[in-house]
Amino acid sequence: MEPDNFPALYRSADGSAADAQGTYLWLIRSQYLLLTVAATISIWFGGSPDLYIGYALVLAASTGLLLYMAVQKPEKDWYGCRALAESIKTSTWRYMMRAEPFEDAPKLSDVAGKFSDFLKAILDANSHVRDSISRRPVTGDQITDQMNAVRALPLAERIQKYQADRITDQREWYVAKVKWNRRHFRLWIILCVVVQGGAIALAILRIRYDPPWMIWPTEPLLVIASSVVGWIQLKKFNELASAYNLTAHEIGILQTRLGTIDSEEKFSAFVNEAERAFSREHTQWVARQIESAS
Repeated sequence: MEPDNFPALYRSADGSAADAQGTYLWLIRSQYLLLTVAATISIWFGGSPDLYIGYALVLAASTGLLLYMAVQKPEKDWYGCRALAESIKTSTWRYMMRAEPFEDAPKLSDVAGKFSDFLKAILDANSHVRDSISRRPVTGDQITDQMNAVRALPLAERIQKYQADRITDQREWYVAKVKWNRRHFRLWIILCVVVQGGAIALAILRIRYDPPWMIWPTEPLLVIASSVVGWIQLKKFNELASAYNLTAHEIGILQTRLGTIDSEEKFSAFVNEAERAFSREHTQWVARQIESAS
């Protein structure tokens, strides 16, 4: 389903998570860049006094950025908004599939009221991201026409809809992320080896050939290599690839049971089991991010 068909709160949280992620990663890149610039300036030490002033200013900017990140903790907005968005998404699918706790009721308004209360409870539980969400307001309904249209479908069509737009879509997303993380892990490792190899080559060359006028960029190369290692640790390419691969297989196993569902009760139980699997992965992702930031 398209994002516009989900609750407005989901779209606000999803957009806020993307913004917060972009801001956090931009701050990390800026930190690495400032340290690289400082190391580059240090190559020319012994020349103009202005170099020392520039060096001090760059280090001051880097220190200020570090303190800002330590105090404001922008990564928490990213993790919190992402967790909120995924909680709303899984609840929305439960609502559309008539899964517990949003199973059939005499009046649709009764179920809609229960879903609204559920959204409010989720928002209250994530009150620490209210400011982030308020900076990205989204208009629209919390229960869209498309959500009610899907909910009104017969059981067989809802099963088909869930298989195509939730199970298969989610499994393909995880498989794509496994490939993406493994590919980027290899690329960053290669870059790190090349940069460190360059620093080693310069060090060996300097033993036999070191004229006074020669500039040796060993320090900037080492800072770049350290930044690459830090980026690999931050992004957790290998760890995420393994976790996503395991979840993709779990979804595949769940998918084989769809053909045996012949009642609302069985479908409700299946949807809740599948959504718990999705929620567990997102919960573990948030826990991994918080642990790495601690």
